[in-house]
Amino acid sequence: MSTLKTSNLQHASAASANITLASDGTTTIAAPSNIIKSGTSVASTSGTSIDFTSIPSWVKRVTVMLDGVSINGTSPPQLQIGDSGGIETSGYLSTNFNLLHNVSPAGAAFTAGFGIGVSTGQWSATVVVQGLITVSLLNASTNTWVATGTFARSDVTTLYVTSGSKSLSATLDRVRVTTANGTDAFDAGTINILYEG
Repeated sequence: MSTLKTSNLQHASAASANITLASDGTTTIAAPSNIIKSGTSVASTSGTSIDFTSIPSWVKRVTVMLDGVSINGTSPPQLQIGDSGGIETSGYLSTNFNLLHNVSPAGAAFTAGFGIGVSTGQWSATVVVQGLITVSLLNASTNTWVATGTFARSDVTTLYVTSGSKSLSATLDRVRVTTANGTDAFDAGTINILYEG
């Protein structure tokens, strides 16, 4: 039996080493750029915001999933994104549309995040939502992200549709689900993310 001695293994068409072997026996395998990874689910049962941080720089799409999420007041939730400088709380171009059975549709604009739910006037402590919102990198040179999402209410027959865009000052590395007024708190549900290159 022969022994191959090397510190790196690289495919001929790869830009960098796929496998790195350290002298102490540690092996590092580069993850495929298109792999989908899951965050750790968080119970949204208290607090005014839930953060997911340390998102890798190679990520091109983040999906935020809500299940059975409720808030103790009249402020709807919203998704905010950020970079190494922190979560950005302004400059969002976001519109949310409410499709309620037997009621005229209603919409609202959000500038401090991507809205989930229409507005304070359309939200209450009895609202329970589930669904997802995805942010995708549109332009890496300007760190511009576009969002689209759909959420259903389980307390009544209602669908929320949201979309928008936001440019960051640097590479995205975190997302936050928070209440629009920053004071109403989560009191039920689970939130998690998926991210991919």
